[in-house]
Amino acid sequence: VQLQACGGGLVRARGVLRLSCVGSERTFTNVMGWFRQAPGKEREFVAAISWNGDSTTYGDSVKGRFTISRDNAKNTLYLQMNNLKPEDTAIHYCASRGGRVTVLSSSRRMYQYWGQGTQVTVSS
Repeated sequence: VQLQACGGGLVRARGVLRLSCVGSERTFTNVMGWFRQAPGKEREFVAAISWNGDSTTYGDSVKGRFTISRDNAKNTLYLQMNNLKPEDTAIHYCASRGGRVTVLSSSRRMYQYWGQGTQVTVSS
């Protein structure tokens, strides 16, 4: 497994969760991101972050509620999810653009490595 995500679970609306994703030296690269996919829907961009964390970008549906961060010493990516809503229910995936790319992207086609996903379920 190139990227290992964990931290998902079942929470009530307005609850919080923190996802983690551990990579290897090869897969934990400059630009890291989170995506999610609900049943019957396409994979959706959630957030992306640069190497030193000074540049981040978020999908419109999570702005103001989710925060992406990283600990490079631990090869670990995080997604703090606050004020969760039922529509956040999905499998959440971490992803890496790979190589030395430094430009953030919201397109899943720009990401080379993917984790196995962790399920987030939000009840109303």
